[in-house]
Amino acid sequence: MTTFEQLQKIKSDRGAGFLLLIDPDNIDSKNLPRFIGEATKAGTDAFLVGGSLMLSNEFDKTLKVIKENTNAPVIIFPGGVSQVSSVADAILFLLLISGRNPDYLIGNQVNAAPIIKRMKLEAISTGYMLIEGGNVTSAEFMSNTKPIPREKPDIAVAHALAAELIGLKMLYLEAGSGARQSVPDAMIKKVTTTCSLPVIVGGGIRTPEEARNKVNAGASFIVTGTIIEENSHKSLIQEFADAIHTS
Repeated sequence: MTTFEQLQKIKSDRGAGFLLLIDPDNIDSKNLPRFIGEATKAGTDAFLVGGSLMLSNEFDKTLKVIKENTNAPVIIFPGGVSQVSSVADAILFLLLISGRNPDYLIGNQVNAAPIIKRMKLEAISTGYMLIEGGNVTSAEFMSNTKPIPREKPDIAVAHALAAELIGLKMLYLEAGSGARQSVPDAMIKKVTTTCSLPVIVGGGIRTPEEARNKVNAGASFIVTGTIIEENSHKSLIQEFADAIHTS
């Protein structure tokens, strides 16, 4: 079973999936094995690994530690071409479709594709859409693109339909790490009722209740990162998992 098929099964079996984002620059490497083990037991369905910046030079090492301490899929969430590794189960092959920066639409993808092919790393083609979150995030600054205005769901829908017609496998609606506001529920509902692709939603989600609301609006997968980094308690992870898993 491919990693993408595993994600589809998680969605089918649990109603929605809980993805935990690990930024190697923001994680305590000494406590990582324990944290990953506890997060898995608490209900994390898969781990995303990556970030907009990569100050650490231990990307492969971080992936290996995570793989050794979980049976859940470990998927690269790349902030750049350097974040590619054969250690992971798969990589989100991101196209920043909400922006018009050619480097993030096709340039970096062309550079990364031969490496991914050579590594035989599963690539999950994903339309990545930055949504206005109330402040300038690292993803917005580093990509040099403007996010979709949060009060303009029709613009998000048009981009989602383009991604579906192009043949991408997933959508990722992203307010950005540390965003003041998460992706609006109304936008998620409009995108998911118009487009058939599974939708990942992340950025600015601070409570289990907020996560449940995103699932009720149609999200297939919820990503948390900053809130768990700041409060890495097993009980909080469990609360998020229970809120996200609707069946």
